[in-house]
Amino acid sequence: MGNLLQEITRPDLHRGLEEVVVDESRISHIDGSVGRLVYRGYAIEDLASEATFEETLYLLWYGELPDREELDTFRAALADERAVPAGVVETAGELGAVEEEPMAALRTLVSMLSAYERERDAEPEDTDAALRMGRRITAKLPTVLAAFDRTRRGEDPVAPREDLGHAANFLYMLTGEEPDETAVETFDAALTLHADHGLNASTFTTLVIASTYADTYNAVTGGIAALSGPWHGGANQDVMRTLMELDESGQDPVEWVKDALDEGRRIPGWGHRVYDVKDPRATILEAHSEALAESTGERKWYEYTTAIERYLTEEMELPEQDIAPNVDFYSGSVYYQLGIPIDLYTPIFAMSRVGGWVAHVLEYVEENRLIRPRARYTGPESREWAPVDDR
Repeated sequence: MGNLLQEITRPDLHRGLEEVVVDESRISHIDGSVGRLVYRGYAIEDLASEATFEETLYLLWYGELPDREELDTFRAALADERAVPAGVVETAGELGAVEEEPMAALRTLVSMLSAYERERDAEPEDTDAALRMGRRITAKLPTVLAAFDRTRRGEDPVAPREDLGHAANFLYMLTGEEPDETAVETFDAALTLHADHGLNASTFTTLVIASTYADTYNAVTGGIAALSGPWHGGANQDVMRTLMELDESGQDPVEWVKDALDEGRRIPGWGHRVYDVKDPRATILEAHSEALAESTGERKWYEYTTAIERYLTEEMELPEQDIAPNVDFYSGSVYYQLGIPIDLYTPIFAMSRVGGWVAHVLEYVEENRLIRPRARYTGPESREWAPVDDR
């Protein structure tokens, strides 16, 4: 009888909150049936090609695109916050020395930044202070990430430059060399593409934390922790490792993917919880991957990905809604062509998504309500207590 009751009552149980609408938002919208993504009403294609990441941040946080004066002021404020305390840089070096995982290191370093926050005693309802904290976190996150990577490689950290944009400055701090225009445009677009994507796992985590009136550092640290899981962040790392395996095999990419499928292997970077068709962000990054290939003369990574996509979507004659690439399928090879270490791909995801996390936190606490769902109890009923010696 118990099993029957469980079957009858499970239709209203939504594991993973699938299709459950928990709030309204003005920040981003996804239409998975046609592959459409908008931020504050602007198509992602327009933002990725025309706006800088700083303009996208301003849009997400303030609700409108900035005019020239507003953008210049915002950029200057963001650049002015890039430097981090020496103690944080030293900790980054210690984490690198013990070979800490990059996402765990990032979580620790962002949490540590709160100790130096001059507004940490601000009232929970003070959204202006929360926004300033979010801006400082967003500005400093690339600095601590680059410092961690360089120190673990035995190199000195590179100080941030205020005259470079957000994307260019990170690539400069990572490599010690000012990047070329193609690299900057590509990385800037990638940051814009990953800035927000509705109530994904990490964004929802930040809202749960913020709903308790914990501060922005706690919320972002929680978002980083959620993003570290392989079912959320990390797929682009798997994509690149798969492409490298293909490259090392010496096989034709189509023959390689046929063999992989025959072996029952899953091709990473395909399928999405929300999109039924090709992820629009993948389409944009595909074009940037080709531009990078033209710029560097190294075309194999672009050719591998496009050959695999063409085979899976055309030659296998599967309907597009059944199998389509997501953003990770192209971001992996794009980051690799930019010279970024593979295990930094998910931290870079966080470096971008922090913009969305902050935006959603600010929006939610305007009409805050503690997030407190319930679970249906399915354990035993009316058990009788017995002393420990009688059990």
